Amino acid sequence: MTNRSGRPLLITDCDEVLLYMVSHFRDWLAEEEGVTFTFDRGEFSGAMSHIGSGEVLEPAAMWSLLNRFFDGQMHRQTPVDGVVEALREVSHHADVVVLTNLMDFRQEARRLQLAEHGLDLRVFTNQGPKGPALKAILDEYQPSRAVFVDDLAQHHDSVAAVTPEVGRLHFCAEPLLAPHIACAHVAGHAHARIDRWPDAAPWLIDWLTRADAVKQS
Repeated sequence: MTNRSGRPLLITDCDEVLLYMVSHFRDWLAEEEGVTFTFDRGEFSGAMSHIGSGEVLEPAAMWSLLNRFFDGQMHRQTPVDGVVEALREVSHHADVVVLTNLMDFRQEARRLQLAEHGLDLRVFTNQGPKGPALKAILDEYQPSRAVFVDDLAQHHDSVAAVTPEVGRLHFCAEPLLAPHIACAHVAGHAHARIDRWPDAAPWLIDWLTRADAVKQS
């Protein structure tokens, strides 16, 4: 599929932006795996431990559980408050695609998952920093302007380094996680930090529709 409409383009992450993930992952770990997940560390490393013993999971076990969640538990995920209405509004002004860090074989599962929640969007999968993947999307779509939305500061850093002209909104909808993650706006890698869709939609539309959007800060 190729799209060179030249319309403005919103490129958005999925987990904690479109769909809640970590809270559902936490519940599944406790209910079925005997593992507790602590939000206040700001990162996954060292955040999972066995209920009872308190033994911290090794990274390999942690990633195994995360993969098992995406293999069999994605149905637990629910839409972020206000996202369907917000993206419907944004779509009047721009194309919208998803750039999610999942293995490529999960691309169709993610597309179907989003469609079931009323978000019928094209999905791009990626592993690692998102700057190069976003550049490839821009090369295909050739948008008049573009905005990137993600919950992780390192991806804003990557996008800023590769395509500095792209607007960057740091967004984390999970209230138990948002206060503890590094803020890309504070670090200077994002143009704004907004964690609620009713507030984010007007900011996105303003950036996507302004003739001087690239210069906005």
